[in-house]
Amino acid sequence: MSGPDASGAKRGVPTALGVRLAARIARFGPITLADYMAEALTHPQHGYYMHGDPFGTGGDFITAPEVSQMFGELIGLWCAEVWQRLGAPGPVLLVELGPGRGTLMADALRAARTLPDFHRAVRPHLVEVSPALRRRQADTLRSHTDDPAPVWHDSLAEVPEGPMLVIANEFFDALPIRQFARTTTGWCERLVTVGADSRTLMLTLSPPNPQVEILLPPALRTAPEGAIAEVSPAAVGVTTEIGRRLASHGGTALIIDYGDARPPGEPTLQAVRGHARHDILAEPGTADLTAHVDFTALARAAGDAGATAQGPVPQGTFLHALGLDARAEALRHGASPAQVTAIDAAVHRLTDPAEMGALFKVLALSHPEVGPLPGFPNQPD
Repeated sequence: MSGPDASGAKRGVPTALGVRLAARIARFGPITLADYMAEALTHPQHGYYMHGDPFGTGGDFITAPEVSQMFGELIGLWCAEVWQRLGAPGPVLLVELGPGRGTLMADALRAARTLPDFHRAVRPHLVEVSPALRRRQADTLRSHTDDPAPVWHDSLAEVPEGPMLVIANEFFDALPIRQFARTTTGWCERLVTVGADSRTLMLTLSPPNPQVEILLPPALRTAPEGAIAEVSPAAVGVTTEIGRRLASHGGTALIIDYGDARPPGEPTLQAVRGHARHDILAEPGTADLTAHVDFTALARAAGDAGATAQGPVPQGTFLHALGLDARAEALRHGASPAQVTAIDAAVHRLTDPAEMGALFKVLALSHPEVGPLPGFPNQPD
């Protein structure tokens, strides 16, 4: 095992989870960043998502559904239009992966009421591992008494088979990743280890392994020394399952997240706490951990499973194509000056390239017989 890399300065581990991880590593050896992320985010007792509510101005970050009701409404209407193009199957599973507070689902279902046939056909399914967030989602959706009762699942594998419309907004960025560094002697994996005192966490590198290349994005396999490649077996696994279901039973999936169409060749893993950057190894379990999504890898995984991909397109482009400006104008009518200012600020934040409009991308997956989808340009034959 080689020594710590340049970003592997020692960190304290004051949290209970940090102590557990340090003890595990001291006994059994270094762990992958994927293992570290999984423990830090979803450990049953100490994981970040397993206790409390990280969303909103009082939390650690704000997602698009919390910015404005317009986001979830447009997604709901998108699902309704796609459902019609699918031949209006009934029932249809409306599946949200990582539903946050339930805000997006609530707004989507409210918009669905404008199309009664779609509203009657929808069966909401929420994939959520956090008991705390499940309770918050239930509270959010409880006021929507006219909507079908949602069903919760720990994983997509538990969702019944059948035609489905999948929504995944800022879900894939939190799935565990592995990192690989190109060194003078070849590709090495970045691992989490402990210092000599067996208490402080730090990054280190594995020995070079030529077999690593088969795991890497093709565009990065011949990258120069210093390049960092990130791969997410978990993301590929979920997308493969989505693609299989879409190919077998019909439907579409809408993936909205931040990242690039091509892997950047540099590390994107970050920790966020209190709306500010945080050390990824400091106080595990107290900060969110996310990484840019490799949309090319997701599209390839879905294609290998029999589905087709459209996009990705920038979020701003997608929302404008869905009629965000018209919806904002409708909300402005009868609104107070303060409300108009808030509506304008929300449109700006969701669509401006300097805000969420360009960094966030939208990828659609569908059954191979589904044609061009709303918000996406026509795909080549």
